[in-house]
Amino acid sequence: MRRIALFFIALCLSLPALAERKQSFGELDVHYIAFNSGFLQPDVAAAAGLVRSKTQGVVNISVLKAGKPMTASVEGTVKNLLGQNYPLQFKQVNEGTAIYYLAQFPFESREVLRFTINVKAGDAVAHSFDFSQEFFPDE
Repeated sequence: MRRIALFFIALCLSLPALAERKQSFGELDVHYIAFNSGFLQPDVAAAAGLVRSKTQGVVNISVLKAGKPMTASVEGTVKNLLGQNYPLQFKQVNEGTAIYYLAQFPFESREVLRFTINVKAGDAVAHSFDFSQEFFPDE
């Protein structure tokens, strides 16, 4: 399990050149990343209960308050350009002090997907944000 957390942390930290993928709501920071599940090593995917596939993606959400991980209620949907919605079923993963939320979703071909994520941490008000990302099936 420790390897899973290190992989996801490394994945999140390896993308700063693209842009920081974070939404801030007061003291609450929500970090997010979405990627093709084929990028996962087989043992990492199995340990996280994820399916590796050329047409399956993964979205990873982590919620921090004052730089410390916290539990939250995370929900969301992913929509393709045809307007087809797919609900995201997040599962919480605890790895040491790290807490993150993973969900898988299908995609059929090269396409831009729009994510809507809703996060409620503790007694705070629920927050919502959107982001888009292009996906390519592994060949």
